[in-house]
Amino acid sequence: MSTTTKQPSPAAPAAPRAGLLPRLRPLAATGTVWYLRLIALVNVLAVVVTPFRDSVQHHNEGQFFTPYLMTSGLASAVLSIFLAVAMRRRKRAAWIFNFALGGLTFLLYVLALVFPGSDHYDKHGFNYFSTVLTGLFMLCLMVGRKEFTSKGDRSNPLTAVATFIGGLALGGVVGALLVGLNNRLSGADFGDEFRYAVGRMVTVTPSDRLLDVIDVPNWLNAFINAMGAVLFLLVLYVAFRSPRGKELLTAEDEAKLRALLDKQGERDSLGYFALRRDKAVKFSPTGKAAVTYRVVGGVSLASGDPIGDPEAWPGAIDAWLAEAREHAWAPAVMGASEEAGVIYARHGLDALELGDEAIVELDEFSLDGRAMRGVRQAYNRIKRAGYTVRIRRHEEIPEAEMADLLSKADLWRDGQTERGFSMALGRLGDPADGRCVMLECHDADGALRAVLSFVPWGPGGLSLDLMRRDRDTENGLIEFMVIELLEKGAAEQNLKRVSLNFAMFRSVFERGSRLGAGPVLRLWRAVLGFFSRWWQIESLYRANAKYRPIWEPRYLLFEKSSEIPRIGIASARAEGFITAPSLPSLFRRRHTRSALPGATAALPTAEGGGKG
Repeated sequence: MSTTTKQPSPAAPAAPRAGLLPRLRPLAATGTVWYLRLIALVNVLAVVVTPFRDSVQHHNEGQFFTPYLMTSGLASAVLSIFLAVAMRRRKRAAWIFNFALGGLTFLLYVLALVFPGSDHYDKHGFNYFSTVLTGLFMLCLMVGRKEFTSKGDRSNPLTAVATFIGGLALGGVVGALLVGLNNRLSGADFGDEFRYAVGRMVTVTPSDRLLDVIDVPNWLNAFINAMGAVLFLLVLYVAFRSPRGKELLTAEDEAKLRALLDKQGERDSLGYFALRRDKAVKFSPTGKAAVTYRVVGGVSLASGDPIGDPEAWPGAIDAWLAEAREHAWAPAVMGASEEAGVIYARHGLDALELGDEAIVELDEFSLDGRAMRGVRQAYNRIKRAGYTVRIRRHEEIPEAEMADLLSKADLWRDGQTERGFSMALGRLGDPADGRCVMLECHDADGALRAVLSFVPWGPGGLSLDLMRRDRDTENGLIEFMVIELLEKGAAEQNLKRVSLNFAMFRSVFERGSRLGAGPVLRLWRAVLGFFSRWWQIESLYRANAKYRPIWEPRYLLFEKSSEIPRIGIASARAEGFITAPSLPSLFRRRHTRSALPGATAALPTAEGGGKG
């Protein structure tokens, strides 16, 4: 895998910050993050190292107190980690939480030292250390306040409260039932058992009255405590989660994007996929460029290159990045070209090479020659069996025929989960997509056995969107259809080039199989080969290579290396490789809409599949 080096932004330099305080704000904000990280580390050590835990407990009770959030409990360690992550993402809600809780803690410490009373808090030097350290944390919070601008979802506080109440009630019921089944004493009713379970969940010692009537095994107490820990984690997640992206592509947005594609659509083979309606869009100030994206798991996931004039790309990228930072989303781009990667790098994004896109120039394709012998034989075998291919634009297909094509495409879909995001349109047969091209393959009896759909790539190109075939047909049928397009596309549809499947990590398979490949490369190739059993990584490369295409590299762009696992999971979810839990399909509805005002929506739109 290769990387591109970050380059300075070409935008006009911002005016220098005036005064000492503005220069200290980023340092102060970073200081609060490192404080929370160190406290989390100390708390974890206190949990696992018994002598250290005893020392922390000694300094956290009686006449002693410890710095903000420093205890010997796992709950404080988890809370510190959550807050450190939220503060690193500059979430405003995390700053408010720390300021409120930390401020109260600092105030109590100061009062304890000023008015020690009979506890003699002022006689212990460690208490002064704890107060100073907590005060420095509060000072950093106040200095760095303006750095924490990322907004959370307005519903988070109420949702967190509802989660806590609902989770506590559910856990109390479950715990009460288990207590009733395992109680070794008599005299407790359901209310007593419920209060006991709730008390254990919030780590409150049960009252003496409850202990007189309830005696359960230690494993049950541990289980109830574990339910409380899970509830605590869930409440923290809900309270500090980033807002979900709710703005999807509108009819007006789609019309603007189609206008940009009409002018600049030839630049990127993935440009038409920007019209997916589960994406949102950010336009440049001039309206001459746009970035389309989808928010998945707190990641603002764009795909392909920006749409429109490259000179206006920086404005669209700035708008997209500004929104991502405002909501603490991790910005990422899947499948960017090298040209776009360079522009994104100037805006602070780094890059990893994901793989290569297979592009075939029609005037250079030929079945002649020894290298194409296997492909030529397979093509002739299918042709002799009587299969034929018909090539038409979607707008040329009558409504009744299109309805039959949609029905067969849904029937032949492999599984319930629709795959594809960066290289899939997500629909089929929409009236607004009339310039898309459909390939229909019929057998010798005239029955439809396979379909391919391509989206426009400028005036003279196509990009593969969907592949569906009857599972009972001959092997090599899809290859036969692709070759028919490559041989007849220029004459029938005035085509010059066709973009086929994307081959992830192609260079690893190609170089890893060569003589003299190093052990690391061979190991990496073996790992990818193992996962290819489920995700068709190597098979897609082999399927593309037979057409002897031009390989165009595509990149994954990201802002921070630490966000790569999070981005990888979000990408897998967007592409359909990982399915988040949801309601059964019985309770879901499929919605369709016309893309543009005045479009005729006479047909249902089938969901499309992606490139591989």
